[in-house]
Amino acid sequence: MAAFDEYDPTPSDDELEAHLQTRNMVVNLGPSHPATHGTVRLRIELDGETIVKMDTEVGFLHRGFQKSCENVTWTQVIPYTDRLDYVASLHNNFGYLTAVEQLIGIEIPERAKYIRVIGAELHRIASHLTTAGALSMELGGFASFLYAIEARDIITDRITELTGARLTTNFGRIGGLNRDLPDGWVEKVEKTLVKIEEFAGEIDTLLSRNRIFTDRTRGTGIITRDDALSFGFTGPCLRACGVDYDLRKKKPYWVYDRFDFNVAVGHNGDNFDRYYMRVIEIAESIKIVRQALDQLPGGPVMVDDWRIALPPKENVYNSIEGVIAHFKLVMEGVPVPAGEIYSATESANGELGWYIRSDGSGRPYKLHVRAPGYQLLAGLAHMCEGKMLADLIPTFDTINMIGGEVEQ
Repeated sequence: MAAFDEYDPTPSDDELEAHLQTRNMVVNLGPSHPATHGTVRLRIELDGETIVKMDTEVGFLHRGFQKSCENVTWTQVIPYTDRLDYVASLHNNFGYLTAVEQLIGIEIPERAKYIRVIGAELHRIASHLTTAGALSMELGGFASFLYAIEARDIITDRITELTGARLTTNFGRIGGLNRDLPDGWVEKVEKTLVKIEEFAGEIDTLLSRNRIFTDRTRGTGIITRDDALSFGFTGPCLRACGVDYDLRKKKPYWVYDRFDFNVAVGHNGDNFDRYYMRVIEIAESIKIVRQALDQLPGGPVMVDDWRIALPPKENVYNSIEGVIAHFKLVMEGVPVPAGEIYSATESANGELGWYIRSDGSGRPYKLHVRAPGYQLLAGLAHMCEGKMLADLIPTFDTINMIGGEVEQ
């Protein structure tokens, strides 16, 4: 028998665990704002604060996008595309229109191409500001969120002047654009870019070397290059893994091949790299917009073909040809030749692809959108299982899930 002074009545940790009856806890995170954005529900199995298993349920934001598009004319699809990524709706407008134009086999005017680039890059900046600001806010950094939202609001003012709407723009048209630039808009955009640089600089200063922020983002939410490719990642989330893939460089469209800009590529595939891709891309988008404004040519913004573009009102009111062309386009739609095509552009979150099929009528026979957010959300569980619960929120933020494109 052990001596009295050697006796320790306190059981060891192993002895305690041997007698404890424990089981993992299953909790539902979401749907709620701001943590899981919209309709997403995450069913999480926890061992303490470690995520053992996670099931992602996208919820029900279903608008029947594809079938709705197949029951309207090619032009009437445009407002539906606005609702996919509602933070950067011009990407959806222009990406869809580019696919239709390629299937028809038409070239839009040079000025329209430049304006599409300018609008798309402004909305890319707005989307990246939203991602960085929301990530900061949900980690407790409210000041940088205010900088991001104020900067985004200035961009939204320019978009409103350009399109007539703040959120759902409905600006593009098959063959070009709805209207030309308003008077004085170029000068306003140039002043706006200066302010955006200031706000983006403040966000970078507040976050990128902040000890709390970097501790929460570096080394968390990691996904390898091979796994990201397997899930179908594109955009900043793929480039953060070290994959140099940007459609604006690899398969230039519109006039992107005329601009000098760099593609941001990370190394670690973690939350910090995905955040910092956006910071760098904001600066590169500003460079693109400035070059586009400097090179902006004159001329029309719409093709001169009454089979595709509505005739001028003067012709509609004063000629039978104008009346007939107007009537047929509105009632029957643009006659897109029979065939099929897949076309993709680089949206703020990655590859935005459109598969469209025409039977030769004025309505799509089949339309499917390959939105980048679905694949990113599919990889969320892989990035979070085996990691801490606290790491889930920044990981969810940096993939920038947009409900409208994920649950169409």
